[in-house]
Amino acid sequence: MKERETRKAAETVDWGVTLVPLAVIGLLSAILVCFPAHAKAVVERLRGIFVNDLGFFYLLLGLGMICTALWVAFSRYGEIVLGNTKKPRYKNTSWGAMIFTSTMAADILYWSLIEWAYYYNATPFAMENMTLAQKQDWASAYPLFHWGPIPWAFYILPACAYAYMMFVKNRKRQTLSEACRPLLGDHSDRRLGRLIDVLAIVGLLAGTATTFSLATPLLAGALGRVTGLQTDRLTAIFLLAVVGAVFILAVMKGMKAISYLASICVLIFLVLLVIFWMFGPSRYMLETGITAIGTVFQNFLHMATWMDPLRLSGTGGSGFPQDWTIFYWAYWIAWFVATPFFIAKISEGRTVRQVILGGLSCGLLGTYTSFITFGGFGLHLQVTGQADLAGMLQGGAAPAEVILQVFEAIPLSGVALAVLIAAMVAFYASTFDAITLVVAGYSQKECRNGQEPGKRLRAFWAAVFLLLPMALLFSESTLSNLQTIAIIAAFPLGLIMLLVVVSFVKTLRESEGSNQESDSDKGSPGRRLP
Repeated sequence: MKERETRKAAETVDWGVTLVPLAVIGLLSAILVCFPAHAKAVVERLRGIFVNDLGFFYLLLGLGMICTALWVAFSRYGEIVLGNTKKPRYKNTSWGAMIFTSTMAADILYWSLIEWAYYYNATPFAMENMTLAQKQDWASAYPLFHWGPIPWAFYILPACAYAYMMFVKNRKRQTLSEACRPLLGDHSDRRLGRLIDVLAIVGLLAGTATTFSLATPLLAGALGRVTGLQTDRLTAIFLLAVVGAVFILAVMKGMKAISYLASICVLIFLVLLVIFWMFGPSRYMLETGITAIGTVFQNFLHMATWMDPLRLSGTGGSGFPQDWTIFYWAYWIAWFVATPFFIAKISEGRTVRQVILGGLSCGLLGTYTSFITFGGFGLHLQVTGQADLAGMLQGGAAPAEVILQVFEAIPLSGVALAVLIAAMVAFYASTFDAITLVVAGYSQKECRNGQEPGKRLRAFWAAVFLLLPMALLFSESTLSNLQTIAIIAAFPLGLIMLLVVVSFVKTLRESEGSNQESDSDKGSPGRRLP
């Protein structure tokens, strides 16, 4: 009986889409570990191509995605119900919690605490000799821009396309190639479709590797401060394995476990927020946050299109958008392979408008609260002279060490660090549970609405997600190298994203046309999509 079930499960697996990305990631991991110097040189060469020569693509794509998302939301298509349920499958609170925790991983904590420090001594818009007020304003505003409406549009708009594909069209597969079927036709089942799915998984694995590789040293450092134990690279890798074990166990339980874990994650996150507001300069954090939101609102179009062309003349320029804005757009694009699918899965019963506006609202509420709180606390230490955190970072200090200095300024810092550790593990597990569930669906020849991939596939992909991050930790990759890996992986995914969105709009218009023809045949004046 068991042999029959095993054989049946094996027959449903798409081995090409499963094994080819595994081989690619395995090869990349081996190269990074065995030839770190050569790998670094190649990565730097590719950075010049994808960042300097093709950087405009990421910025234009981002601006196009947010404009398209808002157009769809406020058009007649916004009233389309994604599914046939009488009410949304999940309550607003659970839905919003899963959107936030399934997309951020531990990155939200890592970057909230450190990102402002990278910008404090930078020169956005090539502004030299900035005053203290200007440094404060831009250091607090740019994180909100990089975690604001444009990156969330990379998730929310494709999520609507996937939800429409799953709940309205009832497609048998849940892959990017299937989402592109309105444009590609039967080619979605042939080599082009399989190439799209393979690129999607490879790009996702490369993008998520950046997440683990950046935040895991902070987790190890925090554990060392709490326990008093000496931590090193092997400790970080061990912690990565422990986190992997946690989310492997959780993903085996399916959607119920993910929903439960998301609620726990939000609760721990709220506890950490309360600690910072209780012991931090609450009025300063509030006023700085309000000012930062206003700065982003006033300069949004400029920030979204600034390419710093002066750097090409050899007479100046800072390369700020290449180092940060392009990196962030690529970083979010790499996750669009899986995260929007998960958002789509939990959005059954909602309208397109509710998914877009509600998803943007939940995402922005979470990210803005995090950056205003944790970033504002560190920025206050900087401007009041209590700690030169930006100077430490500029002088070569490890980002994890700079973040731990922030926690040293909090009374009961050991308690705060313990909560940080719990929050990071919970965020890691919640996010990777969600994307593992989705990517496992890529490996099945059929995975219809309401069906979850097999447990063995889920466990397999959960383990695969740990390969490249461990290799990056062994190779001690710099932030620049990690950024470049994400940017390279995101370029083909950006092109695929365009195909998905165009396919979605094409399907909406064709559906409207067929509905109008149907009404005309019945003698009615015609109706638009509901």
